[in-house]
Amino acid sequence: MATVVLLRHGRTTANASGTLAGRLPGVRLDDVGAEQARRAGERLAVVPLAGLVSSPLERCRQTAKAVVAAQAAALKVGTDKGLIECDYGEWQGRLLKDLAKEPLWKVVQGQPSAAAFPGGESLPAMQARAVAAVRRHDAAFEAEHGAGAVWVAVSHGDIIKSVLADALGMHLDLFQRVNVDPASISIVRYTAARPYVLASNTHAGDLSWLVPPRKTRGRRTRASADAPVGGGAGPGTTS
Repeated sequence: MATVVLLRHGRTTANASGTLAGRLPGVRLDDVGAEQARRAGERLAVVPLAGLVSSPLERCRQTAKAVVAAQAAALKVGTDKGLIECDYGEWQGRLLKDLAKEPLWKVVQGQPSAAAFPGGESLPAMQARAVAAVRRHDAAFEAEHGAGAVWVAVSHGDIIKSVLADALGMHLDLFQRVNVDPASISIVRYTAARPYVLASNTHAGDLSWLVPPRKTRGRRTRASADAPVGGGAGPGTTS
């Protein structure tokens, strides 16, 4: 059972101006976003990460760099187009306040499963390729590093929202109920039984509970994939 930390990039100049950046080149973190990324890296510094996979867009690579800089050991880093921002097509580069006047806006808000951006991709297609990318990397990190592996996926707001919705068993039409702020950390653990959402949209707090347990009698302890009836005793316990 590997664990993925879903990290949204820090705030950008486009976020600050209310512009839908999409896949436009040259969209970088602003000063606030750079500080947000640094703090996220500090939170993750206590966790020995198995690796990091980022969206290829610059704002995510900048955020990933802050995570790498805070790690005590060298970290394997890669990029994957499966984690790239949604292709918003003709909406890309426009102000959100103007897009809110478009008929499609209500579909995006109320029935995302029916939303397809003109000249871009549909939200179902976005979710399908993002979930597939996360699950593929998760399986690879577990196969290489063992069940206690913790890795980071640096991506975008709608991408992470769609991955969380899938992990929660929510229909895509409900994914707008999930909030993912810049540089927030969400955590999912995939098991043979089901995914578990361990955290969502967090900005602060100790993450040392993610550190894999030490080996006992030559074997690493392994948490059960079953849900604890009654809620369980929390991190740090085994069954």
